[in-house]
Amino acid sequence: MILQAAVLSVLLCSVYSFAVQASLEKSKEYSGNTTEHDDFSVSTLLEKANRNIGKNFDEPLVMFGDIAMPTGLQNADPCTQRGCLWPKATDGNVYVPYRISNQYSQRERDAIIRGLRSFAASTCIRFTPLNRQRDFVDIQSRSGCYSYVGRRGNAQIVSLSRQGCVFEQIIQHELLHALGFDHEQTRSDRDQHVRILLQNVITGMEFNFRKIQTRNLGTPYDYNSVMHYGRYAFSRNRQPTIIPTPNSNVAIGRATQMSSTDILRVNRLYRCSMYLLTDEEAYFLPNYINPYLFQSLSTVSFYRANILTFLPAYQPGLV
Repeated sequence: MILQAAVLSVLLCSVYSFAVQASLEKSKEYSGNTTEHDDFSVSTLLEKANRNIGKNFDEPLVMFGDIAMPTGLQNADPCTQRGCLWPKATDGNVYVPYRISNQYSQRERDAIIRGLRSFAASTCIRFTPLNRQRDFVDIQSRSGCYSYVGRRGNAQIVSLSRQGCVFEQIIQHELLHALGFDHEQTRSDRDQHVRILLQNVITGMEFNFRKIQTRNLGTPYDYNSVMHYGRYAFSRNRQPTIIPTPNSNVAIGRATQMSSTDILRVNRLYRCSMYLLTDEEAYFLPNYINPYLFQSLSTVSFYRANILTFLPAYQPGLV
């Protein structure tokens, strides 16, 4: 009987995962700013997966949608000091040990490993299997999707529930939290780039839009960041809660993977000396005025021919 229940649970999780992934692929065919087009934004996926957050007493307090808060620090702005970063090895790489729970199917485990390995292709972050290290990321299927921000010491949970969290953008989103990154719409300069409509936010959820003192690393506000929430995040009336400015039609929160700016920030925060680019890598900066073309869409392209593109290391003076 127990075996039958376990098999049924695996089948249900697999069916759910396939159904959502199929819908995600279909959603890529469309554009627009309706609630239907926002159904597969990172924030919408998180809201759906995190409906049962807070019901289990053995789990941490989760705020801002998916950020686990250390006990006694519920009102603190997390990871504002270099002490919460993962240490760099003498070879220039940052090795982050991880352990994946045996709760996952092989397909789900493979998806998580792909997410972990995606950082090695373009940053100096190397997620490596746990080998007796004290501090490590402990990936489990708990009651939703959540992570602490930055290194917390010892085993720190990254929850990727089998029912709604095992997708590339969610995996990368939670791992970026674990590396020390907050949500894009909480940036200290966000008021220059988005307008928050608190009148449309679910009562009691206004704190999710609190602006915090972030280190922006000299990078522009990025609507395409995998850390940006969607237009209807925490909406109580199917009306927008986040509107880009000055062009309100710019799509936000639609990332299906890390953006170029996400990658740049990882490299700057961890002072990586270089990272690989594809044959053509473009940074699209909507709502930023191009001083040369006088257009609202500024594009900067980089090219390479099997070479490494060197980036300036992050300087502490940058914000």
